Amino acid sequence: MSNRRVVFVVDDDPGILRGLKRLLREHGYDSLLFQSAKAFQAHNDFGQAICVILDVQLDGESGIEVRYRLTEAGIPLPVIYITANDSDAIRTAAMQSGCIAYLTKPFPAKSLIEPIEKVAAGLA
Repeated sequence: MSNRRVVFVVDDDPGILRGLKRLLREHGYDSLLFQSAKAFQAHNDFGQAICVILDVQLDGESGIEVRYRLTEAGIPLPVIYITANDSDAIRTAAMQSGCIAYLTKPFPAKSLIEPIEKVAAGLA
């Protein structure tokens, strides 16, 4: 995997993981997939990724809380949230956590790829 073009994807839906892996590959990005917050947090090389696509609701855990734990651990990984359960409260909490994008499933590919390209170019 190329260290400069790796995107982490954390979602408990295997279909979403496969689809995002395919989409990222089509746009020149490698991906590392995690099916749970626990698996993601057990990973020990966060420096290899340019950003993480993080589901808001993960196997009983909050993706937003996962983001705060990353920040507390000193891991400044840019986050793009995805969710199937949008609400004003969730959107506000996500934005306050410092995400670079918040997308409601299903979302257009362009709305996901654009913030990733900004991060890859050092603009986000």
